[in-house]
Amino acid sequence: MSNQTGSAARADQNASLDARTLFAMLAGFCASLVAIGLARFAYTPLIPPLIEAHWFTSSQAVTLGAANFAGYFAGALFGRAIANALTNRHALRLLMAVATAAFFACAYPLSITWFFAWRFLSGLSGGAIMVLVATTILPHIPPARRGFASGMIFLGLGFGIAASGTLIPKLIPHGLYDTWIGLGVFSLVLTAIAWFGWPASAPPAAATQRAAIRSTAHHGTRLRLLYAQYAANAFGLVPAMILLVDWIARGYGRGAEVGARYWVLYGVAAIFGPLICGNVGDRIGFRLAYRYALLGQACAAALLALSANPTAIAVATVALGIFTPGIVPLALGRVHELLPHDHTEQRAAWSRATSAFALCQALAGYGYSFLFSHTHNNYALIFACGACALALAFIADLVVNRERAQS
Repeated sequence: MSNQTGSAARADQNASLDARTLFAMLAGFCASLVAIGLARFAYTPLIPPLIEAHWFTSSQAVTLGAANFAGYFAGALFGRAIANALTNRHALRLLMAVATAAFFACAYPLSITWFFAWRFLSGLSGGAIMVLVATTILPHIPPARRGFASGMIFLGLGFGIAASGTLIPKLIPHGLYDTWIGLGVFSLVLTAIAWFGWPASAPPAAATQRAAIRSTAHHGTRLRLLYAQYAANAFGLVPAMILLVDWIARGYGRGAEVGARYWVLYGVAAIFGPLICGNVGDRIGFRLAYRYALLGQACAAALLALSANPTAIAVATVALGIFTPGIVPLALGRVHELLPHDHTEQRAAWSRATSAFALCQALAGYGYSFLFSHTHNNYALIFACGACALALAFIADLVVNRERAQS
């Protein structure tokens, strides 16, 4: 029996993906690039030009950035409801169209309310797509190839981070209007590519409801642990997302150009993050892969907190760049490991995990900003807090899984 199982697993691992499945993965890549990669990360380098062009004050620009986080949280909460009302295929089409329309709308600063609404809608599209995109595609993928597939889908996050450090600076000299329109045109092309790529059929039949309920009940503790770990990831990653460049440029006095180089390094690493992490999860299992990812992130954040050495900063930057988008396929793969036969519950669990991450990401952003301003710009303290959150998540994983193994 074990030989037969091993042979089946190897055959599954080596199974080729047909053209329709590859097209669906391309659609997922386009969706994550438009609604998450660009909609979130392209805004950060646009903040200074928005202020300099007197479109908004500095406080308004920060508020508009928070609007995307708030929308992302709402999308994570209501993504499944949108899909239930429209079907997954039509919901994903609509969400990509809304994210694209937001870029065009932001080219016209009619009022702070207008801009806030569109930034909120772009965030809502991103949160809902994060919940729906993988759970729409992965049920059609052989289990042993799902890590690779989810890595390809969320590759768009990495490209969005890289584009924020390379594409936006090239568009800015042409003016804010042209920059927003350029992003809109790019998103429109990606939306058109993805339009017919979404699977139209329902996923393969799941196991019986009774078996699914038993599986959910058996793994309840581990699912709650995963939600907590994914939330801790937000606290661990936000410091690099908001302060890495500023610390290098102003904190260490090395200038904005040097800081930008590190951000490009961060973005290049992020491109490869989902593929690396997804493939590692396929090979060693997502439980172990996610555990090692937590340890790696904690060490990288601690290195940034403790060392000013340029090489050490570069190593930590690459590590955090890989894991910023790479944790997504790892957490998603862990959900599928714990709930292998129930696609409905997989989607519900992934929605809860994404909501936890979105909420804590927003809390971390505001909390770290408050701490930063009240500790005389203590960069090291912020990164140390992130390292502690990740270390606690790693320790919790060791303790909970050891207890479950002994019980």
